[in-house]
Amino acid sequence: MRRLLCLLALVLLTAPAAAADIKNLNLGKDTQVWFAEDHTVPIVALVAALPAGSAYDPAAKAGLAAFAASLIDEGAGGLDSKAFHEALADRAIQFRAVVERDYMTISVVTLTENLPEAMRLLQLALTRPRFDADAVSRVRTQTIQGLQQAESEPPTVARRNFATIFFNGHPYGHASDGDAASVAAITADDLRGFARSHWVRGGLKISIAGDITGPAAVKLIADTFKPVPASKPPAPPPIGKLGQPGVHVTPMAVPQPSVMFGLPGIMRHDPDFIPGYVANYILGGGGFASRLMDEVRVKRGLTYGIETQLSSYNRASIMVGSVATRADAVNQTISVVRDTLGQFAASGATQTELDDAKTYLTGSFPIAFASNAGIAAQLNTFQRQGLDIGYVARRNSLIQAVTLDDVKRVAKRLYDPARLTVVVAGTPVQGRPVTERPQAPVRPTPPPVATAPGAVTAGPTAQAAGTPATPALGKPPGKPPTKPSVPQVIKPRN
Repeated sequence: MRRLLCLLALVLLTAPAAAADIKNLNLGKDTQVWFAEDHTVPIVALVAALPAGSAYDPAAKAGLAAFAASLIDEGAGGLDSKAFHEALADRAIQFRAVVERDYMTISVVTLTENLPEAMRLLQLALTRPRFDADAVSRVRTQTIQGLQQAESEPPTVARRNFATIFFNGHPYGHASDGDAASVAAITADDLRGFARSHWVRGGLKISIAGDITGPAAVKLIADTFKPVPASKPPAPPPIGKLGQPGVHVTPMAVPQPSVMFGLPGIMRHDPDFIPGYVANYILGGGGFASRLMDEVRVKRGLTYGIETQLSSYNRASIMVGSVATRADAVNQTISVVRDTLGQFAASGATQTELDDAKTYLTGSFPIAFASNAGIAAQLNTFQRQGLDIGYVARRNSLIQAVTLDDVKRVAKRLYDPARLTVVVAGTPVQGRPVTERPQAPVRPTPPPVATAPGAVTAGPTAQAAGTPATPALGKPPGKPPTKPSVPQVIKPRN
């Protein structure tokens, strides 16, 4: 019964939680801790980011950071894999590690009464990982099987090849999970060595939110991370050239190729980042409110979805987009993307587009703070981006201050189609060009139903407030692309 009550209580993660009062807890110069206290529900969420991302993988052993992270709950100290998982499950503790380019992030969510045990297990995992032979073998087999399966999936092939081509030999360019050969070459000693040198306090960034006081949080975090080594690994090398303009094709016998396209972006501390973030929403980040969706899907029926995002890492920033279409429509789709970027760079946005972008981006921002887990995750995102603690309070005012001139200036800076790197996974074939569809006669319609500002439909192709999930397209020429299956998640807000 106790375990059942714990599981039911975790459902309350979706309950509203206040993030208005964010404090900086002092745990020394090498550890940054942001804290949001909220006693609405008896739950605490913690996110810790360590300098253990895929950019630290040795050249011949891509996937080492991700391999180590996937073993973090597979046994520690006196607990083997089974015992460690049972210790988590018995108290309904959520424990997860994810590797990105620069960091490994560990997320812990637990009932307040189980927080000491959750932190004990976290400390064990970081300081006394076992890397037992059976666990290493099992996770290696699972990883290689997943990598082999992904070799037949155009979206994954396009994404991996794009990174390799765009980053031109920099560690950001290899896949975070490596490849079958590199994962097979990783030994238990490699895993132990990586954990010793990268699961460390130097550069540690922690966010904690929920049912705990500031003094209690300071003591708990200090006690948990005190045994963690205080060292800091050398930073990944600087970025050289970004991008290889042109179209790069990886032939695959599939009916629906996937296309990745990208340009050098704007670093997070650049004053133009926020205008660039707004510009990206207008161009390709706003679902059915975006220009690319209008040009590629609505007007021409070439795809079910197209999106772009502006992402910054510690060493680089990138504007990257993705689209899938029929093999006989790949060339036209790329041409439409280029034309749309060029037009946007030349003329910028309309006042309506800018107003709509501001309404969505400011109205949807509070959704990221709707739970203790969401607060901790969002705060840690800002920490990893190197922002100050006051950014949360002024973020919406920065977006509201963006002008049409700002968008036009940044669009001209960002969206030069001549610099576009395009990677296709699939084999394009020549097809009959699809022209813009004639507009149907306008018929009187009843007034639209009002929607609340900032209403959000999760998912990369339906983000705009008050837009239909599937607008009428008419019958596209030829067989339409298969609608992709995408995880329904709400992305962190910049």
